[in-house]
Formats: sequence, C-alpha cells, structure tokens
Amino acid sequence: MTSKVTYLGDLRTSCEHLLSGNSFVTDAPLDNHGLGQAFSPTDTIATGLASCMFSVMGIKARSLDVNLVESTAEVTKFMEADPRRIVRIDVNFKLPKAISDKNRKILENTARTCPVHYSLHPDIVRNISFHWEL
Repeated sequence: MTSKVTYLGDLRTSCEHLLSGNSFVTDAPLDNHGLGQAFSPTDTIATGLASCMFSVMGIKARSLDVNLVESTAEVTKFMEADPRRIVRIDVNFKLPKAISDKNRKILENTARTCPVHYSLHPDIVRNISFHWEL
C-alpha cells in the first residue's frame, strides 16, 4: 500500500504516507459544503502537478549541475460545476535567472514529462509558464 486515508467526519480526511509516516489533512472546499481549512482533494491534484514537475526538474538539474533551491511554483486550480471537476490548472514557475538558455529549455521540457502531467485527463487545460527571474 502507498497510503491510508481516514475519514474524520465533517468532510475532512487524514492522509498518511505509509512508508514515511508523514501525513496531511484534506477538507472540502468552501464552495462544496466544506470549511476550506486545508487542501481539498482537487487542490492536492493541482498542487501535485507542480510538485511532480519540480521533482523531475530536480532530477535533471542534478545531472546539469544546476541549483533550483528556493524556486517556487504558484498554482491556481479552476473548477467546473456540471459535472464537478477540474477544468484548468495554471502553474507559474519562478526560477533562477543565472541558468543558461540551453539548460532552461532542457528543464522546461523535462518538467512537461512528469508522471502527473501525463496522468491528468486530456480535457484539463494546463497553462504552464516559466519565469527565470530569481
């Protein structure tokens, strides 16, 4: 098993990663009967896209001897009502400007090959931007 999810009541879950013991809580969003006090399940999907893109970029950055520490990604998720689903995810990366143009292209291409990107339904629009400004 990868994880164990426990329903806590009041539209809240506790999610435990079994190998590490790390955990996080999810809460239904305000616009869907929840309190919005934690990541919603769809928030975790959108955030997982950026996290996965950073993970594969980090792997590639090691081989390029490039430091991505302190880089950030701003994630915005857009929902549709009928049926309720994610329709768009915007990810805006802010990365070090000292990285060469060649390595920037390699890292951008690598980011777009992450498993979460390939796992999302093709109808979900993904607006991914890279800002080399840090």
